[in-house]
Amino acid sequence: MRIRGEVRGRWERARTWGGANPWAVDLGIALLVQAAMTMPFVVPRGPELEPATWAAYGLTTLTVVPLVWRRRAPMAVLLAILATSTLYVLALEGPGQPLPYTGLVIVYTIGHLSPPGKRLATAGLMVVAVPASVWLNTRSARELTFSLFVFGAAYVFGRLQDARQRAHLIEAERAAARERARIAREMHDILSHAVSLMIVQAEAGPVAVRAAPERAEAAFEAISETGREAMTQLRQMLGLLREGSEGAPPREPQPDLSGIPALVERVRSGGLLVEYTTEGGVRALPTATGASAYRIVQEALTNVVKHAGARRADVRLAHADGVLRVTVTDDGHGPQGVTGSGGHGLTGIRERAAAHGGTATAGPGPGGRGFEVRVLLPVPSTAEVGR
Repeated sequence: MRIRGEVRGRWERARTWGGANPWAVDLGIALLVQAAMTMPFVVPRGPELEPATWAAYGLTTLTVVPLVWRRRAPMAVLLAILATSTLYVLALEGPGQPLPYTGLVIVYTIGHLSPPGKRLATAGLMVVAVPASVWLNTRSARELTFSLFVFGAAYVFGRLQDARQRAHLIEAERAAARERARIAREMHDILSHAVSLMIVQAEAGPVAVRAAPERAEAAFEAISETGREAMTQLRQMLGLLREGSEGAPPREPQPDLSGIPALVERVRSGGLLVEYTTEGGVRALPTATGASAYRIVQEALTNVVKHAGARRADVRLAHADGVLRVTVTDDGHGPQGVTGSGGHGLTGIRERAAAHGGTATAGPGPGGRGFEVRVLLPVPSTAEVGR
């Protein structure tokens, strides 16, 4: 498995290098074709055959040279190959080739890289050129059938390669779009949570200054701590966007369940009474699942602070076989308290749960009072590490 991974890694690096150096790749292909076409000239020939002359070899080389420009001017290269190949057959009696290497390479290239008009013109040209070449050579139906087959196969392989690259490009664009959406969702959660807490603390500050100066000092400290935490997480997100560039900050661990107590404490500092409880066996969650669970709790508490008008909230994490149940309940206004912008937060929670194969529901709390967010996240059963 390790060897396979190393081979795949080397192949991917070679492909990347080839994409950055097309001239070198085309030159290498031309040299490889030249080596193949040299074989009939170096293999001993029977006395009944025409000798392999330097003139014939030079014309063979002249047939190969245009392949260096196969990507830049494929139709011109095709015409040059047809002209030199015809001259070789008509003017010289040199060694024949077991395969039309240069023609196969350029037909593949046109099938791979050229637009429909040039591909159609190539097909029409091949319908004329292949029978003419067979007539000048052996005039046998067997050679005609074989030639049509190999040229058709070269064209089909070119079209398949084009389709494969297009599929890879589409998948890469989709992956980039998913990553942009993920980062946007993360930044929304970070900013929404931090700004909401800072607004609550700032609005309470003037009252606290007059009534209880010690509470005002605590509120300002909470604002400062919330701002620093938000800046740290934003730097991490921006670091992901410019990862690999010079001067990019080092990557930091994603938040997980271990960060929920500190999150709850920051919300408490804003005046909301928050209780945090856990049930069941402690589980070592996958990194992505733990980060999503943290963000779900963060977004749910942000909605409580922004929209619910609640005095109390309960955060409960229940670990069971194969599932993590996250529940956030408040005693606020109920469903009407999360309309408008709050609904965007609930959409983000559902998207996070769905990304891990889980579900998220929201509605009135127990007895129809307040509001409750309920999320189920699948967790591998082998992740249990103790109680």
